[in-house]
Amino acid sequence: MTESSFRHIGPLTGIIDKAARKKQRRSLPLGFLLIVLLPTAIAAIYYLLIATPRYVVESRFIVRAPDKSQPSSLGVALQGVGITNGQAETFAVHEYIVSRGGLRDLESRQNVREIFGSRGADFFSRYPRPWENEGREGLFKAYKRFVDVGYDSTTGISTLKVEAFRAQDARAMAVALLSGSEDLVNRLNIRAERDAVADATLARQEAQSRVASVQQRLTAYRNREGYIDPALAAKEGSELIGSLLTTIATLEAERRQIASETPQNPQLGSIDSRIAAYRRQVETERAKLTGSNASLAPRISAYEDLVSEREIAEIELRQSTASLLTAQQDARRQRVYLDQIVVPDLPDRPLEPKRWFAILTVLMSSLLVYGVGWLIWAGVKEHRQT
Repeated sequence: MTESSFRHIGPLTGIIDKAARKKQRRSLPLGFLLIVLLPTAIAAIYYLLIATPRYVVESRFIVRAPDKSQPSSLGVALQGVGITNGQAETFAVHEYIVSRGGLRDLESRQNVREIFGSRGADFFSRYPRPWENEGREGLFKAYKRFVDVGYDSTTGISTLKVEAFRAQDARAMAVALLSGSEDLVNRLNIRAERDAVADATLARQEAQSRVASVQQRLTAYRNREGYIDPALAAKEGSELIGSLLTTIATLEAERRQIASETPQNPQLGSIDSRIAAYRRQVETERAKLTGSNASLAPRISAYEDLVSEREIAEIELRQSTASLLTAQQDARRQRVYLDQIVVPDLPDRPLEPKRWFAILTVLMSSLLVYGVGWLIWAGVKEHRQT
């Protein structure tokens, strides 16, 4: 090849190199295509052409107690871990809604598998998804995707959010979950009330048993001794002795008067006999009251012990009854209630998925990943050149 030929080829090679570099600058890098455009295109195809619309039902409720100054039994138990009164019952309801127990109760009211596995739904949204099984674990994962609950600490209002492929199904599930939550609150109230009055009820039963036991022993004593009230019998005996002594004093005064007027009066013997008889009667009545084990004195002592024991038992019974009534009233004041602020309503149109927002999210995330990767690659390349 001649020197003139080389002179012609040189400029042509330069032109070709410049064209190639210009074309390279105009074409997109392979990494950009794979990291940014491909995921965005897939997301656009899925959300715009495949994704099944989902209806969303929201309900707002509050769990409250009539008397906030006194925490409930559950609130007292959870205050020790930093949860204030009112929040304890609310969080208990939240945990129930997103738990397996909540799913189990929902299954008793609705055909959850049919709702989540609607035939018209896309394979990425319905139950089970391609990589999930059809067992309880897969159903529970799907349940957590379709049901969510949140809490506003400022207002104390909770928000229940339920999604479904049909508006009727979403509303039915929301109603069933709220009904189950109300049942849970009622069970908590019953359990707390039972625990609160258990001690007072036991104390009252023990007091009733003591009163019944003392009354039985008192009845057995009366049947055995033959006295309804030995103290009353002693009182009547004392009154009889007093009457006899009065009669004796009267007869003695009468005898002195007769003896002073007519010492040989034949009535003196009769009066003496009557006085002697009355004195014997007095001794007999006194012997009934005191002086031996058969007298009323030891019987009165045993009777008064039983009566005192019965009075103490009755006082304890009245006090335990008052304590039980107070405990029941306190338990009623501490009951909590679930009030629905916004009831579940039938949605007019599907709100999920937010298609353009999801596509934009994928695009921005891909750009962020690509940008970070490009900076790392540029730093590594520059380090190698140095």
